[in-house]
Amino acid sequence: MKTDVLVIGGSAAGIVAATVGKSCYPGKEFLVLRDTKQTIVPCGIPYIFGSLESSDKDLIPDGVFTKAGIEYKVSHATEIDAKGKVCRTEDGEEISYDKLVLATGSKPRVPSWLPGTDLENVFTIPKDKEILDRTLAKLQECKKIVTIGGGFIGVEVSDEITKLGKDVTIVEILPHVLGLAFDPEIAQQAEEMLTKRGVKIRTGVGVTKILGEGKATGVELMNGEKIEADAVILSMGYAPNTDLAEKAGIPLNSKGCIRVDEYMRTEIPDIFAVGDCAEKRDFVTRKATGVMLASTAASEARVAGTNLYQLSVVKTFSGTISIFATAIGDTGFGVAGLTETAARKEGFDIAIGTFTGVDKHPGTIAGTHSQYVKLIAGKASGVILGGEVVAGASTGELTNVIGLAIQAKIPISALFAAQIGTHPLLTAPPTAYPVIKAAESIMPGCGR
Repeated sequence: MKTDVLVIGGSAAGIVAATVGKSCYPGKEFLVLRDTKQTIVPCGIPYIFGSLESSDKDLIPDGVFTKAGIEYKVSHATEIDAKGKVCRTEDGEEISYDKLVLATGSKPRVPSWLPGTDLENVFTIPKDKEILDRTLAKLQECKKIVTIGGGFIGVEVSDEITKLGKDVTIVEILPHVLGLAFDPEIAQQAEEMLTKRGVKIRTGVGVTKILGEGKATGVELMNGEKIEADAVILSMGYAPNTDLAEKAGIPLNSKGCIRVDEYMRTEIPDIFAVGDCAEKRDFVTRKATGVMLASTAASEARVAGTNLYQLSVVKTFSGTISIFATAIGDTGFGVAGLTETAARKEGFDIAIGTFTGVDKHPGTIAGTHSQYVKLIAGKASGVILGGEVVAGASTGELTNVIGLAIQAKIPISALFAAQIGTHPLLTAPPTAYPVIKAAESIMPGCGR
């Protein structure tokens, strides 16, 4: 086979790289090579265990390719000849290309130091529909489940499984679940809500062993305590899927990610890398980071797709802003950029602004939810470094507003003077818009 642009990987990064690339270079042929017959929506995976009830409701249609005039092939890439510009697949085919985009994603971490990970009913959460369907079927038969790891995936999957009437316990070695994403006072709120919803939480202690012979029967904690379980879910992070790149001699960084520049080019001519497999540098600190998000992947892919054949000086990827959001019941938790904890650890001299209000006006309107915004800014410059949100359905967009402010390096003074549109049913009141009021609280002469 021959193609102008070969994209290896058919999830968020691969889809966007191909569709944006085809839009920018309509005369070029694009081929997407993916491992799975059907592509699952990565952010929706936790919800197939409860709200969606089936992975069939969490699929990206193949029409996204066909409508754009992009070919796709289901097969596994086994080897890349970077000099010869050829990719070989498990079915014995050779695909020659002019440009190559690696969007091979990530895979769940299975720690080698933890005994028992190979037992029956020990599961990970990969982006693979067939594996997830088998896991969901097995979990239906289980009553007691332990989730090892209290990050976003661990929390969301556990909360969803609890809806099925299961006894679920999250074990997290950090002091709080979501402890890497949020400051302690916000993580504590998430824990309280999870507990009210029936999820059991054990923090500040790790798992030393998964118990059982042949099949998981529980876990043993660092303090010697044992928790019974019919199933164990490993939610201990994800590793970049870079075996193919490494075998081809494409340089990796210290975190095992493919090294790229601001145009998402690798160090090998005509090869790009985007998404979870590509290296990230924090937008503020410029340090290497292990952030893996579909939204970040899509942003990188837009840059790569645009720059495949002609570099655009304004379309570069200037750093990763960690923008996360999750929901527990009708309450959302969002974070963008640095938390207060992270900023102080990095040595920034910061100012903190907070505001609590409501997301409709007047607050007596049915369905009104509280809104809390916390902003972190450089004390001398006033430039926004990060922010956190606890609110209702508005959480995602408020978090995105803060993310845009960070990316545009907007100072607190500009955010304080921002012009906004409001409506009683859709937003907080113009007199108390939470992001603006949080900015006001740290304006010189205005705040404490």
